[in-house]
Parts: sequence; structure tokens; C-alpha cells
Amino acid sequence: MHPLYKAVATLMYEVANDLLVPRFRHLSENEIAEKEPGDYVTVVDKESEKRITEQLAKFLPEAYIVGEEATAADTSLLKNLKKGLAWTVDPLDGTGNYAAGKTPYAMMIALLGDGVPQAGWILDPVSGRMCHASRGDGAFVDGERVTTRSTGQDIPVVALSARVTEDNLHPDFDKHHPLSHGITLAPSPLCAGEQYPRIVLGQNDAAVFWRSWPWDHAPGSLFLEEAGGKLARFDGSAYQTSDCSHGMLGANSPAMWDHVAESLLR
Repeated sequence: MHPLYKAVATLMYEVANDLLVPRFRHLSENEIAEKEPGDYVTVVDKESEKRITEQLAKFLPEAYIVGEEATAADTSLLKNLKKGLAWTVDPLDGTGNYAAGKTPYAMMIALLGDGVPQAGWILDPVSGRMCHASRGDGAFVDGERVTTRSTGQDIPVVALSARVTEDNLHPDFDKHHPLSHGITLAPSPLCAGEQYPRIVLGQNDAAVFWRSWPWDHAPGSLFLEEAGGKLARFDGSAYQTSDCSHGMLGANSPAMWDHVAESLLR
């Protein structure tokens, strides 16, 4: 695992146990706001990001830090992701779920080198499950190395983001009859920090994502790929953390990616 695995994991557990878990289902209305329709932020997001950012700066003083909430206030922060070391921080992924008193929600951190994910951490604060990946060294769940596995279903199970419209899919695809296209649709958990583990651990075979902010996908993309899966844009081009355009497909193997893309996207 990455040399900073323990330090970052310890920080995440501490912040989750101090801030996320105790405030879950205990937020007042004035502690929840919408940055834009359907995109929520809470006081917990802001407090958690502040604490995480302060500590990451101590781990690697030379690294740039791009947090979701800081970037919401200043989008120019994204411009420096391609240069040198940088952290991405999603202090509370699945904020809409969290604000509604529902699970899943997650905390995610990634370390980038010249824009390329070098290490990633995904914490499920409810179960305590920690997913981690280190470039070239593999993917791990709670310290145990993992590789992707299938759902075992004859027809692949694909999670589809509610934000993906039929205009973005194959012109012949019919959401009401996905079996005729060789796939079964599953609901999105509305939390990338949960969706990536679902692909790796065999709950879904693939997932279609719409938004692609780096804090949502840098940790999960590395975790999926180090476990043997594939993440790419709808046109098959490689995911780049600096590209925030819409639309990506993740799958438990390159072969599964091709199968689902043929059914959904082409």
C-alpha cells in the first residue's frame, strides 16, 4: 500500500467519527443548502474539508489541495491539478443522501502526481470499510488485496445515473426494456464512493457516471483499475482528472466495458 496509507486512513476515520457519524440525521434545515439544483452542501461538508485540508498540508507541505467545497467557491483551483503533487478531497460524498438521512455516503481522498492518481482512499463511515489503491501496487479493502469480480448473473447488472438521459445513450436503447439489449439496469446509489466498490466487489458489473469532478472519481478510478477494471469516457478515451466534461463508463473488466458500451453508448 502507499507509504501514506496509514496516516491518511487514520485522519479519515477520525474526521468521520468526530463529524460525519455524530451529525448524521441530526442536521437542522439551516445547516443544509443547495449549491445548485440537486447539489447539496452541509455544515458537515465544510467543517470536514477544513480539518482534512489542514492535516494533509502537514503530510505533504509541497502538495496542492483541491477540495470540493473550496472549488465550489473558486473554480480556478482546478487549473493546477496537472502540475506536481496534488490532493483531491471529497469530505462527504453523497451529500444529498446524507442530508436526507439516508445511506450510503462516503469520504474520499486521492493523491495525484502531474494529474495522474497515485493513491486513493474511499471510506464508508457507517461500516468502517476502507478501500485503497496505490498505483502499480494493487487495490485493497481493509488491508486485503482485491481484484474485480462479476455479479455472477447471466445478464450484466449496470447502474445508471439518473442524470444520464436517453439523448446520451445509444439511439436504439430503450430504458424500459434493457434486457433486450443484454443488460439489467440497477439504481445508482447517488454516491461515487459507494458505486466504485460495488463494481469491484461484484454487486454491479458496470456503472454509467454523468458528472466527473476529480474529487468524485480520482480515488475510485484508481481503485477500479488497480483491481482489474476499466473506466473511460463514452467514446472510449481515457479518463483524465483535469477533464470535467460529462459522461463515463466503469466496468469490472475491459471486456465487460466493451459489452456494456456496445449496448448503451454506440
